[in-house]
Amino acid sequence: MSDTAPRRAQTGEGRAPEGAAGPVSLDVALVERARRGDRAAFGRLHARFARMVHAILLGRVPRREADDLVQDVFVDALGKIDTLREPAAFGGWLAMIARNRATDFLRARRETAELPEELEGGAGAGAAVALEASRALAAIRALPEAYRETLLMRLVEGMSGPEIAAQCGLKPDSVRVNLCRGLAMLREKLEPEVENGR
Repeated sequence: MSDTAPRRAQTGEGRAPEGAAGPVSLDVALVERARRGDRAAFGRLHARFARMVHAILLGRVPRREADDLVQDVFVDALGKIDTLREPAAFGGWLAMIARNRATDFLRARRETAELPEELEGGAGAGAAVALEASRALAAIRALPEAYRETLLMRLVEGMSGPEIAAQCGLKPDSVRVNLCRGLAMLREKLEPEVENGR
């Protein structure tokens, strides 16, 4: 028996709640521990869900703001974790907090515009890649929410389809459909730019 086995037995880490299996059971266990004040458990929830939250925010706010807002979302979630009725719904609940935080941010900020990539001091191939990434992000942001969020989770955050499904509380087939349709819509938006030599 390893030295971590007794600690796991005491904390309940690694054991699935009755009737649960896989990542959802781990999330439920972590949420329950976080509700009891276990900051390490909340830290693990942060590590598991930060990419999802970042993708949701990136679809709504200037990219320079997304990192700070990720932290705001988790601070807010930590303060409200006792209001979460169903621990298995943590991912969807956290996504809602992220969407609301983005909306609040956009309401509160003064009207500003992001500088185009070509004005940010870049030169050469790196600037061209940054400009293309900026155009792709703008095209993704113009997509319907379901497609926008799943595409950003997949393309920017590198999350797998099953990982997106588990964290967002979606069925894997729904994620596949969202990704397929979202990519088709994105291709349609970007093709005119490619054909025009942009």
